[in-house]
Amino acid sequence: MNDSAPVKSAAPLLLVTGVSGAGKSSALKVLEDLGYEAVDNLPVSMIGRLIADGDFPHPIAIGIDIRTRNFDADGFLRELDQLSQRPGMDVTLLFLDCDDEILGRRFKETRRRHPLADDRPVSDGLAQERAQMAGVREQAGVLVDTSDMALKDLKRTLEGHFSLGDQSGLAIFVTSFSFRRGLPRDADLVFDVRFLRNPHYDADLRPLSGRDAAVGAYITEDEGFQAFFDNLTRLIEPLIPRYADEGKKYLTIAIGCTGGQHRSVFVVERLNTWLGDKVTRLQLRHRDLDKTDNYD
Repeated sequence: MNDSAPVKSAAPLLLVTGVSGAGKSSALKVLEDLGYEAVDNLPVSMIGRLIADGDFPHPIAIGIDIRTRNFDADGFLRELDQLSQRPGMDVTLLFLDCDDEILGRRFKETRRRHPLADDRPVSDGLAQERAQMAGVREQAGVLVDTSDMALKDLKRTLEGHFSLGDQSGLAIFVTSFSFRRGLPRDADLVFDVRFLRNPHYDADLRPLSGRDAAVGAYITEDEGFQAFFDNLTRLIEPLIPRYADEGKKYLTIAIGCTGGQHRSVFVVERLNTWLGDKVTRLQLRHRDLDKTDNYD
């Protein structure tokens, strides 16, 4: 007879932090919708008491940043290390970041002051905060840059990393984008399709997108398209199980062209169809398709 008690799996513990204005409060709301018990600005010294040696009934997301009472980056990292060493603990540090120019714009639009700026420019507070949080950022298990994200994009990203329940396997997100507007900051694999025939130079196709059949037919007539696509899928297919075996929960594949309207959109649509037969958690986005000044 085996008298040993069954091992109880620990509920996830997320420590949510980042630079001010990057979306910590929004992230906690999303995580709460996903089923986490969200606690904001909990003093670091109280984290251990809250989780009671890992015996907590629900997944917890704790928001901590420079506004937290008695916050000290070094002390926070020591607490993180101690938590991670507890048997059975499932601890993840989520760090939210954002471009300084966009952060400045957000503070201006909301008429908020940066917590470290007082009467000084927001840029001064951001610089001081980044210096304090540099070590925390380096230790993050998941880094999310919200610079180009609407709330729905943040929700999608957090769902991919932290969904609860019976969702398993690698979540894959495929997106088209315009090189003119910069690389997607969260992309894991980036492919450039600007070598394909450009529908922009056909007056009838120019106002259409890669979702339209006429544009797709035009691109597939390029003698290099099929060989490229076959090689692309041959590259990606063996990577999917390898990423999953390494514990990666979320993979972003980005396909870019000049304007993000024709070639990248078509290739992403085709890739999404191909992936649909191989993975169960798949999402698609055309980042720059709705921009009014596209040219491809």
